[in-house]
Amino acid sequence: MTETLSGRHVEIAWPDLGITVTAELDDRNTVLAEALWEALPYQSLQGHALVAGHHLYHVAPIPSLLHLPASHRFDRREAPDGTVFCSALQHVGIKYGTLSEPMLASPVGQVRPEDMAGLIEAGHAVWDSVYSTKKPVLVEVRRAGTGGGHRVPRLTAAEPDANHLIHDVHAETEQIWLSEPPELADLHRGFIPSGAGSFETVLPTLLFVNGETRPLGYATYGGLVRAAVHGMPMDSLRQMARLLVGIPAEFLGYCGLEKLWDFTQRFLSCLDHLDRDDFLAVVSQMALYINCLGGWNLHLFPWDTGDHLRQERLAEVTQQS
Repeated sequence: MTETLSGRHVEIAWPDLGITVTAELDDRNTVLAEALWEALPYQSLQGHALVAGHHLYHVAPIPSLLHLPASHRFDRREAPDGTVFCSALQHVGIKYGTLSEPMLASPVGQVRPEDMAGLIEAGHAVWDSVYSTKKPVLVEVRRAGTGGGHRVPRLTAAEPDANHLIHDVHAETEQIWLSEPPELADLHRGFIPSGAGSFETVLPTLLFVNGETRPLGYATYGGLVRAAVHGMPMDSLRQMARLLVGIPAEFLGYCGLEKLWDFTQRFLSCLDHLDRDDFLAVVSQMALYINCLGGWNLHLFPWDTGDHLRQERLAEVTQQS
């Protein structure tokens, strides 16, 4: 790419909070920044880091983020506040304060200094949303000075069953992208038709659903996308898909995510008929759907159930002993 991205400005808005910040894209990771720019505008459920610290992130409807290369990466703990990142987990993230998790990240831009107060305000409001209130906060990302909007990309496959599957997965993803998935909402309200949850408990089932959904999207389907792009032989791709996707999807179906289990069975049933392009299209569409489910699950999970548990600081422990 010869064209510089400097001078391209992106508005990141949280309409319910009345906050908009502007970020300038830069040339540190031009391929990723270009993918983000070309996908605008879009909306998403705004999430907040639950372990790493002061970090906002959301699932972006950009399938190529799963595999596009990063030319510049560094420990995000050392990034200036306001740094915007694109992630192979299909996230767009913004650091707004201290981070504790050592993670290499791919910067694509920087929030302008005069907007940092608004960014920090948004960060704290989103934390309250995710941790306690459960009132969703939506984010809109758009080219500065232009109108908003939203779309979920739909891929295509030549194989008829695969293309039909992609159509149905896309339709379901559109339904749940900005509204809580009914299956997850029922689960988090304690309605579990299968009876999953020993002795009528709910929290253990919620914990296991969260623990299976995130790696299924991030690692399994994201990994299959990257393996297909990087040329893994088709026989190996088919074998890895069979080894990795069935068991967690069946368990999640038992816990209430029946659509996910149905989509998985349809994928496995047409797997032998897919060439590389069709395989890539199916797993990319599935990854977007499952990462969307994962985002909603992280939002709905009752994190404040453990609010009485707080970290002990080393100095306090030393004084007590």
